[in-house]
Amino acid sequence: MTQSVVVQVGQCGNQIGCCFWDLALREHAAVNQKGIYDEAISSFFRNVDTRVVGDGGSISKGKICSLKARAVLIDMEEGVVNEILQGPLRDVFDTKQLITDISGSGNNWAVGHRVFGSLYQDQILEKLRKSAEHCDCLQCFFIIHSMGGGTGSGLGTFLLKMLEDEFPEVYRFVTSIYPSGEDDVITSPYNSILAMKELNEHADCVLPIDNQSLFDIISKIDLMVNSGKLGTTVKPKSLVTSSSGALKTRHKKPFDAMNNIVANLLLNLTSSARFEGSLNMDLNEISMNLVPFPQLHYLVSSLTPLYTLTDVNIPPRRLDQMFSDAFSKDHQLLRADPKHSLYLACALMVRGNVQISDVRRNIERLKPSLQFVSWNQEGWKTSLCSIPPVGHSHSLLALANNTCVKPTFMELKERFMRLYKKKAHLHHYLQVEGMEESCFTEAVSSLSALIQEYNQLDATKNMPVQDLPRLSIAM
Repeated sequence: MTQSVVVQVGQCGNQIGCCFWDLALREHAAVNQKGIYDEAISSFFRNVDTRVVGDGGSISKGKICSLKARAVLIDMEEGVVNEILQGPLRDVFDTKQLITDISGSGNNWAVGHRVFGSLYQDQILEKLRKSAEHCDCLQCFFIIHSMGGGTGSGLGTFLLKMLEDEFPEVYRFVTSIYPSGEDDVITSPYNSILAMKELNEHADCVLPIDNQSLFDIISKIDLMVNSGKLGTTVKPKSLVTSSSGALKTRHKKPFDAMNNIVANLLLNLTSSARFEGSLNMDLNEISMNLVPFPQLHYLVSSLTPLYTLTDVNIPPRRLDQMFSDAFSKDHQLLRADPKHSLYLACALMVRGNVQISDVRRNIERLKPSLQFVSWNQEGWKTSLCSIPPVGHSHSLLALANNTCVKPTFMELKERFMRLYKKKAHLHHYLQVEGMEESCFTEAVSSLSALIQEYNQLDATKNMPVQDLPRLSIAM
């Protein structure tokens, strides 16, 4: 069994991370009734004997003593991390694995990347190494951050380069929350474009998620609940922070439900790494199968049923409907239209009592409506995990490498250019040591090159599929 380390950076990253750990604990508690420290739990948690001082207290088997998340928490403001440490999850985090400051990055990528990057580089590296030492077989780093602020975008992408240098063999999965057009951070287009260059160069896989999609999903669910169409029986075991779970003790915040959707995405993404299944998918298989070219590593995610994320008791939807939903815009965590764009590859991560024959049947059913690149017509990767989300019979996470991410990047570039043409707010960045105007031109060139790669792929749409000659083997 392999292990993964979660690195949560900035306010957004730490709030999503907090949701993830809460849900993961509840999911394992539902399965692991005897309280035995097994391989499933070890993938994301250490078992520690708190009576032993220092790091000598790790227990590899037997009864669960005290679980510690394989996590590094970083924020240049201490508010969110302090809140976590005072909340119900305080004992899950090793206080030696936290890095905070009091000043914050002021929504400035340059401060997060250049100032705090060099200031905290040694400390961050030490904590990353310590996390790696606690793993028998470290497979993956999960970085959770936002693109629009200062710490998440700046320091979050700074440590990506550090991870690449220090742990070149370990996969770097990044969950990036992109700002919406109505974002309240004026400088978010600058921060996002500067961060994008780093993601292009140093990430293995990026799951772009936009705030607007999350908000739309929550609004739709609220509308359906309030209209009374779905019934309003509260699910006692629903995997949602607003239910009668561990986080009920604090006041519900506007972003809680949105963060919870992202946490559920990560929960489903890692389910094969944490539980048994008839067809498990290793995390490195996602990158291997879904990323045909190094820079085109942005994957569009969709979750179904979305009602897993609410407290409403909804009749289980037909299995075929679940697969159809996974390819509809309403269930995507990024505003995009994959059906009218080109698929490079697609992964279906199914949980619960679902047979491989069900998956194959639905792939064949959906195939005619989805356009794949001519050289990868069979670009499907599937996994089956036998443990469903708590309180549900099955779920599906679809990850698509699709050219439909292009409009998101084009819109971001347009918003960037509107500010940059006026040189608005530029002086805040240029007064940071090491920042020059060339940093902006290089970043926008990097994004333009990425958009051009997607354009070239889109240009091959509707081209006839080549029936390539196959190698004949003499018998």
